[in-house]
Amino acid sequence: MSNIPPAVEMDYPFPAKPLPLSAAEREQLTRDIKALLAQQNAVLIAHYYTDPEIQALAEATGGFVGDSLEMARFGREHPAQTVIVAGVRFMGETSKILSPEKRILMPTLDAECSLDLGCPVDTFTEFCDAHPDHVVVVYANTSAAVKARADWVVTSSIALEIVEHLDSQGHKIIWAPDRHLGAYIEKKTGAEMLRWQGHCIVHDEFKSRALHDLKLRYPDAAVLVHPESPASVIELADAVGSTSQLIKAAKELPQQRLIVATDRGIFYKMQQACPDKEMIEAPTGGDGATCRSCAHCPWMAMNGLVAIKSALTEGAEHHEIHVDAALREKALIPLNRMLDFAAELRRRQG
Repeated sequence: MSNIPPAVEMDYPFPAKPLPLSAAEREQLTRDIKALLAQQNAVLIAHYYTDPEIQALAEATGGFVGDSLEMARFGREHPAQTVIVAGVRFMGETSKILSPEKRILMPTLDAECSLDLGCPVDTFTEFCDAHPDHVVVVYANTSAAVKARADWVVTSSIALEIVEHLDSQGHKIIWAPDRHLGAYIEKKTGAEMLRWQGHCIVHDEFKSRALHDLKLRYPDAAVLVHPESPASVIELADAVGSTSQLIKAAKELPQQRLIVATDRGIFYKMQQACPDKEMIEAPTGGDGATCRSCAHCPWMAMNGLVAIKSALTEGAEHHEIHVDAALREKALIPLNRMLDFAAELRRRQG
């Protein structure tokens, strides 16, 4: 398609792996965090892709585990005045946009997202300005500044419906930042979009040939794929969907063995939903690779127990998320469009 912007080349600042903790250290940190959350009227919300012990801690302390928008909505509706967001930076920003009166802390402000980093606001704004007759639709995995430039914000769970709606009204569409999700939406809706060429470093690594071989090894298994994956991987799927949709599919599919192509952090909630089923990680490499499935976001892994305790003890200087008031007001407009659309869709579906 013409006018597709070139991929933004990024030298991603991958973080070092957190130092391993002994069982005694983990137990003590967990006790400390529980006490600090109670003392500070704080709640912990965690993304599906964080490590299992962080998701378990969020649940054990009355917090929440979900996708980025579900996290932000939970934080807004919860009475706690301090929200600890275990995830990546754009998730903290989304929480602050929806809850400006609350203190939003993150275990680390250095937890990034390749989709966010691959869509710098200045370059993206220049591209949008070159196509003023297009409606700008951006994925939730973007900065507050990029959201502020958009007409619509979408999550993977509702992107198809919103793009289909816009296309039916005759709108030309700019899509950003994930090229694979954009291609999937184009195929499913028939809409033509100018697609930004970003990608998720985790989902982009899934390999269709290795997945095909794994399916031959487990012919009775269902394949679940997140649409941020390459098209050749999606073509092998029995179910395609957002994190929440994949968990739902895992529960509803009749197969007792599931091959899952998304970040392995999702296995914690997926196993809760269907404890009797076997989960297999989809391959990110072939038989000769040193890591046949390395599907875990290195930035999500930064949200460890030590970092969460630091957020509760150090507070604002190194952990608090701030969003400029004027920028927040602009970013809230496309977010609210999505929320209103989703509410109307739920009403129609009964």
